[in-house]
Amino acid sequence: MKPAAIVAGLLVLAAAVVLGARWLRTLEGVQQFIATYDGHGSQPGSAPEGIPSWLGWQHFLNMFFIVLIIRTGLQVRSERKPPGYWTPKKNSFFAPKGNSPKKVSLTQWLHQCLDVLWVVNGLVFVVLLFATGQWMRIVPTHWDVIPNMLSAAVQYASLDWPSENGWVHYNALQVMAYFVTVFIAAPLAVLSGMRFSTWWPEKAERLNKAYPVEWARAVHFPVMLYFVGFTIVHIFLVFFTGALRNLNHMYTSRDVVDWWGLVVFLASLAVVAAAWFLTQPLFTTPIATHMGKVTK
Repeated sequence: MKPAAIVAGLLVLAAAVVLGARWLRTLEGVQQFIATYDGHGSQPGSAPEGIPSWLGWQHFLNMFFIVLIIRTGLQVRSERKPPGYWTPKKNSFFAPKGNSPKKVSLTQWLHQCLDVLWVVNGLVFVVLLFATGQWMRIVPTHWDVIPNMLSAAVQYASLDWPSENGWVHYNALQVMAYFVTVFIAAPLAVLSGMRFSTWWPEKAERLNKAYPVEWARAVHFPVMLYFVGFTIVHIFLVFFTGALRNLNHMYTSRDVVDWWGLVVFLASLAVVAAAWFLTQPLFTTPIATHMGKVTK
């Protein structure tokens, strides 16, 4: 009964939000506010137009890693009897000089390996953002982003959505969501995850006292929930604001409406599903043995 009650409660809440937003839009003051602030904040005139191919690849790789990271992270959090344990080699990448090799579950080892790849991909992404000027599309550069966020929120909630043209200009809510994801949520995930990792110097008493593991736990899981929520909303809007065009933007770097973006998207899902299957201990244990000692 509990899941059914939660779903029913969410549906009632969603209906109340929609009805409330539609009522607000009947008020003259709200109509004038939306007419003044259409939901799109100011963007530098030199901001690039379009989505380059490298950004499409970055989008796929980020999706690939984040799905597997969330899966393995939830496994680490919930498993009572790990499939095995892994201890890194002394003075290796996962056990730097001065650190005693820390024994962790095989699942945590895989989670940490995926984290490394995700961070490397993220660093490449940020460098390319600033090298190509794409940062101007996802970083707020004017205070009018705040009233435009409110306007876009009311428009979305009323189901009369703001005009979409992500090829040229994201709306204010999108800009803020991308900014928070890239420059706040991702660094918080890394900094809190480092505290659990085999790299953390357990003998550094002052550092451990200054950054207790409880603080990291209080941050890491909520950040994961943020990524899950962001992904759900992101996918929903992609498919309900012009799926074919949006998928072409993200996967073929073209501002057209045809089926190729959907084809590439489905192929990317097949790759993620295959990787999901291959993360089983049967396939990961041989790799783990090359990087340390695996025990039961």
